[in-house]
Amino acid sequence: MVFDVEWEHVFLQIRFHERYAALARPGLDRARLDLYMLAMRLSLVAGPLRLLDGDFPDRAFMRGIAEHNRACAPALLHQA
Repeated sequence: MVFDVEWEHVFLQIRFHERYAALARPGLDRARLDLYMLAMRLSLVAGPLRLLDGDFPDRAFMRGIAEHNRACAPALLHQA
């Protein structure tokens, strides 16, 4: 699967947090980064919730991922 460079950098931002600065790349489209960040945060809510519908063994961990990303998503809507 191939994604836009902005999609990949959103993943890197989420994965590396404050250490992302070393990987940052100038010239990325800010609007695409914002859209992809919202999409990825929502995906990181939906995915864990789907796992919780089943018998996933570490439910607290998955619930934590969903809750963290649920808390991050609304702030992304107010950036525009």
